[in-house]
Amino acid sequence: MLHSSVIPFIALFLVVILHLLEQANTEKCDYFTGNWIYETSSKSPFYDSKLCPFIGKEFSCEKNGRPDQRYHNYRWQPTSCNLSRFNGHDLLEKLRGKSVMFVGDSLSRNQWTSLVCLLYNSEPQQKYKFTRGSDDLTMLTFTEYDVKVMLNRNQYLVDLVNETNGRILKLDSIEISGKPWKGIDMLIFNTWHWWYRKGSGQPWDYIEVSNELYKDMDRMVAFEKALNTWAAWIDNNIHPSTSIVFFQGISPTHYNGTEWDEVGGTCMGETELIEGSTYPGGSPLALKVLKKVLSTVENMVTLLDITNLSQLRKDGHPSIYGINGKSVMDCTHWCLSGVPDAWNQILYNLLL
Repeated sequence: MLHSSVIPFIALFLVVILHLLEQANTEKCDYFTGNWIYETSSKSPFYDSKLCPFIGKEFSCEKNGRPDQRYHNYRWQPTSCNLSRFNGHDLLEKLRGKSVMFVGDSLSRNQWTSLVCLLYNSEPQQKYKFTRGSDDLTMLTFTEYDVKVMLNRNQYLVDLVNETNGRILKLDSIEISGKPWKGIDMLIFNTWHWWYRKGSGQPWDYIEVSNELYKDMDRMVAFEKALNTWAAWIDNNIHPSTSIVFFQGISPTHYNGTEWDEVGGTCMGETELIEGSTYPGGSPLALKVLKKVLSTVENMVTLLDITNLSQLRKDGHPSIYGINGKSVMDCTHWCLSGVPDAWNQILYNLLL
């Protein structure tokens, strides 16, 4: 018979073993392989898009007249485990006194908007302070928790400067861009969709590498060079004990219907997702380049590998229900509520 003094130690031992087993199971879980499940319970969607004050017109598909509603109600289900439901109050407590910054283009704004709506929905009566600076920095502060959720608009991550000979995209310089990132507790980076812009949509005149100017170069090569500069900045400026770093990954577009075994077409009129776990069109080359660069980073950067799960959601884009209505076809961004909420649910689970 066990002595009574031994029992507490056995109980503690069992608790530790269970914790380690749970941790091991979490570490083995692949959050990014699975399928979407249509859910009609009161828990879906995470929030009412009409009641979130932070959603701009470009993501407000329902307000802009989109008639179907199914895109609100899909839940991402990993194959090998379950995701804990997003708990905004819990996350605000975990982030109390901390700063979060999304850095990137309008896809970062898509995810930022989703997160602040998720947090706001957890306590709709809470006080907040919204500020938009002149330096491409937007900040929402949940004042009771002193949690700052920021958005730093930066399409390329590397420096883009005006000089006497024009607008220069400096692939090996990040001194100016990186200033707002220092001292932030959690960073979520993103870049991709601006790298192939040309003509009036291209915001630079020359590319600079090693003090040499180029009128143009292979855009995938330029993308990789910029990512390597960013990776070096992370290793030189971020300490893992004080900051957590994520990379959003490559958010897909749906302008080419042949990728999902249809003849032509775009995301317009798409109201059904792609069943299963695999996108027929395969992965974009940019994702391979991104993973290659991330493998070289000495400090830990967690990839939010949202490409495949988002590729399955050809129904989730604004199409003609975006910022410019029927005059612009948007198969790049995502309606809210919608796909980016799943990105943030995975982010929340990774932080757990």
